[in-house]
Amino acid sequence: MDVSLGLRTLLVIAFIAALAPLLVGLFPRLHLPQVVVLLAGGVIAGPHLLGWGDPVVVEPFVNLGLGFLFLLAGYELDFGALRAKPGRLAIAGWIVSLVLAVGVVGGLEAAGFVRAFVPVSLALTTTAFGILLPILRENDMLEGRLGSQVVAAGAVGEFFPIVAIAVFLGSRGQFVGLVSLVAVAAFALLLSFAPRLVRGRRSETVILSGENATTQTTLRWTILLLLLLLVIAEIFGLDVVLGAFLSGAVLRRWAPGDTRLLESKLDAVGYGFFIPIFFVAAGMSLDLPSIVQSPSRVLVFFVLMLAVRGLPSLLIYRRALPLRSRFEMTLLTATALPLLVALSHIGLANGTMLPENAAALVGAGMLSVLVFPGIALAIRRREDRRDPEED
Repeated sequence: MDVSLGLRTLLVIAFIAALAPLLVGLFPRLHLPQVVVLLAGGVIAGPHLLGWGDPVVVEPFVNLGLGFLFLLAGYELDFGALRAKPGRLAIAGWIVSLVLAVGVVGGLEAAGFVRAFVPVSLALTTTAFGILLPILRENDMLEGRLGSQVVAAGAVGEFFPIVAIAVFLGSRGQFVGLVSLVAVAAFALLLSFAPRLVRGRRSETVILSGENATTQTTLRWTILLLLLLLVIAEIFGLDVVLGAFLSGAVLRRWAPGDTRLLESKLDAVGYGFFIPIFFVAAGMSLDLPSIVQSPSRVLVFFVLMLAVRGLPSLLIYRRALPLRSRFEMTLLTATALPLLVALSHIGLANGTMLPENAAALVGAGMLSVLVFPGIALAIRRREDRRDPEED
């Protein structure tokens, strides 16, 4: 690895990350999510345009950024809440999307447009909850009826495809993938009971006493938990995204001491450093030549993401949300990216996915992040000006 190139790439990424909130603040009328600026900055600075950086040389940082993104998404997921009405609606919506995806992709495969049936089908059912989470937080959209429905739909649209990837696209076969998934989930569940072993003992006192000192014990143990489950998932042949997501779910029960303080620290480490690296690197990694050669493929996948993953919200939530909120749900649930990158990588690795389709999927995902949340926020702000009260 070229160390100087790695440092220069990190410098470029840090510059884009520092510039993003300034651009958002200086041009408030554009209502740009910071994620959009980070992705666009990566595209501009990447090897296909200005050539200021290479994401390959900072891959360990990129993986940690992806890990933090899904750790925080997993932390927001309350598995018990999936049994409540928002969770049941979210599961029903995902099943409808899966049925639609199978039918649509089956037709595309028969027409010779796609070759990787399973990865593309799963790609059309994903929701980028990890990406939506900071956008929703920035705009106070996590509260109220819409917030609870979006959180549930986003979590299901991320967790269910992750499980399907582990089972159906594992490198060791479906049966071994299912066994590996159960083993990693069982290990994660076992870890969630670990605090009970130290509760009331001196070790807990030591951990909590260093929570705000230079030792930062709780933060260090949290990062250890993240890395441990990432490594365990990789050993079992599963995608690291699953390990990160499970880390967040475990942390929800595992975190000792002041959980709000720990959350603020994780936000600072994740959103302040590692997560921006992932987004900027994702922009740098976009295969622009393939997209330029076949832009119609990007548009096809972009429209399908909205139709397959988004439009069922208009029907599923007809009794739970007013029409305006259902349009917001349609746009937000159709937003996808991180899992599209993973699915494209898997499809290319096993030779089933056409290179142009892999690039087009990622390009469509980036376009969804650039377009859908912005329109949803514009709808929300327009309605808030008309009626300041919450739906």
